[in-house]
Amino acid sequence: MSVWDDLVGQRRTVESLATASSGHGMSHSWLFTGPPGSGRSNAAVAFAAALQCERGPGPEAGCGVCHACHTVLAGSHADVSVVRTEKLSIGVDEVRDLVRRAALAPVGPRWQVLIVEDADRLTDQACNALLKAIEEPTDRTVWMLCAPTVEDVLPTIRSRCRLVTLTTPSTTDVAAFLQRSLGVPEARASHAARASQGHIGRARALARDDDTRDRRRDVVVMPARLTSLGACMKAAAELAEVTKAEADAVTSELDAREKSDLDSAYGVVERGRRPREYGPALSALEKGQKTRAKRRHLDTVDRGLMDLVSVYRDAIALATGAPGPLVNEEIRADVEAVARTSTPELNLQRIDAIFAAREQMLEFNVPVALALEAMMVALQAPAARGQVPA
Repeated sequence: MSVWDDLVGQRRTVESLATASSGHGMSHSWLFTGPPGSGRSNAAVAFAAALQCERGPGPEAGCGVCHACHTVLAGSHADVSVVRTEKLSIGVDEVRDLVRRAALAPVGPRWQVLIVEDADRLTDQACNALLKAIEEPTDRTVWMLCAPTVEDVLPTIRSRCRLVTLTTPSTTDVAAFLQRSLGVPEARASHAARASQGHIGRARALARDDDTRDRRRDVVVMPARLTSLGACMKAAAELAEVTKAEADAVTSELDAREKSDLDSAYGVVERGRRPREYGPALSALEKGQKTRAKRRHLDTVDRGLMDLVSVYRDAIALATGAPGPLVNEEIRADVEAVARTSTPELNLQRIDAIFAAREQMLEFNVPVALALEAMMVALQAPAARGQVPA
């Protein structure tokens, strides 16, 4: 057992980080990059655990057994701070709090480690506040930033960081991990590994939860059914509703718990009245919850869009005779129908339409329903438009 066990298909990265945690090639600032689901934040946390490990520095650092390793992985170590956001961006106030913590000496004998997940969501002000702290770190401070690509981080920041690049794990690696860690049957592990397209968190959900598998299937069967304008509108509405319901299921319980905690903090229940300060605090809470719900919905929609992309990629693979199993092997008949009634060029255009809708929602704040409707019409089968594929 070690802190590296959950890093799937990242052997070279593990070797590099293990060497650094032993004292060779150590840096005060790191940038972890990799596609969604590759485990970049998990790699940062595992590295933090190895740096704090009671058996290090040395080849045994990151044992996964000692108290320091356990507390880092559990998120309760006094000298490891992780910034996660449910908002659309990370603001300057959050970063300034982190910078103040970075200036403090660690409680323990090792490092003060500060991990920023989704560093690509830092606002310009937040980046400026972070830059000076990275430029002039204290002797026992380590910064770890996580982002999809190096281009998502300001050049002035990334130039001061040592780069760690993670790759998308192979289907074989993901399936083996699911069997080992969750004990799921081989067939289910293989399906989850293919359907997740290398996204570890998604693979876990698909392997464990029937509802998650059913929701994904409802999405991937859509392309073969887009045979009329009415079918396109219906598919857009269904995708918007399903993703909204899934996002609400995740956030509603947390919203209720936060509201209850706020009421308790201000003594609303005990006193039977609301103090003057309660109104602004409630307003701020509701604003934050609304922002979090929006991001959660967009994240859920985004996952559905990537599932749609996988169908058209499969259709291209079939049409061009590419070797290997399909991502959506369980609906091969539907994929064959899409391939038969289109061309690889048309399916590439459809993939472009999906990414255009993604950009409209994430970058330009276009309403989800509107973006999905326009996208589904662009995905419509050629025969429904009076066209015949060449």
